[in-house]
Amino acid sequence: MGLQDRNRRGFKRLLRSFGYAYSGLKYVCKYEQNMQVHLITAILVIALAAIIQIPLAHWLILLLVIAGMFSLEIMNTAIERTVDMVTREYHPLAKRAKDIAAAAVFIYCFFAVIIGSIIFVPPLIRMFS
Repeated sequence: MGLQDRNRRGFKRLLRSFGYAYSGLKYVCKYEQNMQVHLITAILVIALAAIIQIPLAHWLILLLVIAGMFSLEIMNTAIERTVDMVTREYHPLAKRAKDIAAAAVFIYCFFAVIIGSIIFVPPLIRMFS
């Protein structure tokens, strides 16, 4: 088997992995209410940032915070589904795992609101004063 054949197989495997990732993203966007809330919030925040023309550095921070929020929510969903797969019955450790994963999203969301406030409040105050 030549190098070209191995490269072709590696590229096909890479394309499949993107397909799997897209499938997971489509699932959380379609079925997870919290992800839908994050998506709507992100759209509104991006629109507001464009309207008030925040500086480039703030755009970078904002996009990093949004990407982090999406990623953390997706990981939370993965943990919840894995726990559900292991046991459908109530188990205190299963509940604890789900609660801890949800707490990670909550903490990130709390600080995302603080970061958003730091970015948006000063220009909005200037705009309306």
